[in-house]
Amino acid sequence: MTYLEHEKRYSPHTIEAYRTDLLQFEQYVLGTFEMDLASVAHDQVRNYIATLMEDHIGANSIGRKLSALRSFYKFLRRTAVLSVNPMVLIKAPRVTKPLPVFVDEKKMDELLDSDVFFDDSFPSVRDKMVMETFFGTGIRLAELVGLKDTDLNSYDASLKVLGKGNKERIIPITKSLVNQLSAYISLKDAQNFTNKSAHLFVSNKGTSVTHPMIYKIVRQYLSYVSTQDKRSPHVLRHSYATSLLNRGADINAIKELLGHASLAATQVYTHNSIERLKLIYKQAHPKA
Repeated sequence: MTYLEHEKRYSPHTIEAYRTDLLQFEQYVLGTFEMDLASVAHDQVRNYIATLMEDHIGANSIGRKLSALRSFYKFLRRTAVLSVNPMVLIKAPRVTKPLPVFVDEKKMDELLDSDVFFDDSFPSVRDKMVMETFFGTGIRLAELVGLKDTDLNSYDASLKVLGKGNKERIIPITKSLVNQLSAYISLKDAQNFTNKSAHLFVSNKGTSVTHPMIYKIVRQYLSYVSTQDKRSPHVLRHSYATSLLNRGADINAIKELLGHASLAATQVYTHNSIERLKLIYKQAHPKA
């Protein structure tokens, strides 16, 4: 866990997930085979996978648990605790990747440009800025929660974001969003909170917002314009990427804006641009 935190610089959320998965696997091999983690061979791992499948654990969840085990046993090999890695012969169950769910641009405009859903009170302005920032930058939930007032650069019209692996990136934003965020910061300062936080987004009492709080805000406001089941911050991230692609943005530029490590993670959004392709086809093909 120390290695993941300081060397790999994983997020606290990822570290906790790895810890949980490793403890679960340790409990399994101890209870089923009466052996410790260092004695495990690939047969025990395969039995573990079979047990998870019998318990109707999804392929995505099994894949994540196996990622934790691969990382752990690779670490044990690197530190010479083991001479053989039991994960070498292990393959994860095939995962069918669903297309990203997104909210149509018109619906987002209906939500953000209307006076119906927001008022001038601090909680309402804060909620609006949460939605505007997600849709205007495509950042992750953890990235938004970690934003500070000083991350806003009004002069360059940009936002500094601390992403996965503590990697910083600069995201350009519209002048309108700059002005709205600046006005929000002034409104926040005028609240004279006792517990003043350096973070950009705070609770009604001035303390830093939490992940569940932001998730609840996003789900609430998306329910006003969307009936789809998925109404999470990640849906707004997908909406941001899809809008950029549909308007002709280069996919490599979108990759940098989203903070993806590889282009493969970004290419999934090309499937959602079918409407743009249909429009081009209608305009360009002689038989259309």
